[in-house]
Amino acid sequence: MPMRSQQRQIEVLAYNPVWAERFEQERVKLCKAISDNAVAIEHIGSTSVVGLAAKPIVDILIEVRDLEKLDQQQSNIEGLGYVAKGENTIVGRRYFQKGGIQRSHHIHAFQTGNLHLKEHRAFRDYLSAHSQIANSYAQIKKYAASECGHDIERYMQLKNDFITHHMKLALAWHKAL
Repeated sequence: MPMRSQQRQIEVLAYNPVWAERFEQERVKLCKAISDNAVAIEHIGSTSVVGLAAKPIVDILIEVRDLEKLDQQQSNIEGLGYVAKGENTIVGRRYFQKGGIQRSHHIHAFQTGNLHLKEHRAFRDYLSAHSQIANSYAQIKKYAASECGHDIERYMQLKNDFITHHMKLALAWHKAL
């Protein structure tokens, strides 16, 4: 009988304050791994928004001075258990995953000045400041998780309209601050 490959399980859980602790533990390790190349290491994504239901994966945003230097530091990050995935469909990004099929952490690294830094920060801050919108997002995520059949592409597709609409609002809101 052939073995079935393990399928990633997609579930959206109630907010857990442990996610902030997991981020802080990784931040300390990453500071050592990339030292003075790091401008900022921040908790982003749904697990960073207090009260927001999320897939239990800690997303980490790293702003670096020099992307080429980060490439030279890749083995330091891999030494922390991460797998390097290169740009992974986003030009100018360095993406890392930790935790195997049931990921525990993602790193999204960009060089200072990259627009994606602003987008990640704006969306996080917007959801944190607008609890009703965050609650709507949680409902969409729960629906997407229940309807996607553990297909990550389908899960992301089901959330896309909400994210696209609210990213524009988040960027305008953040700019007005």
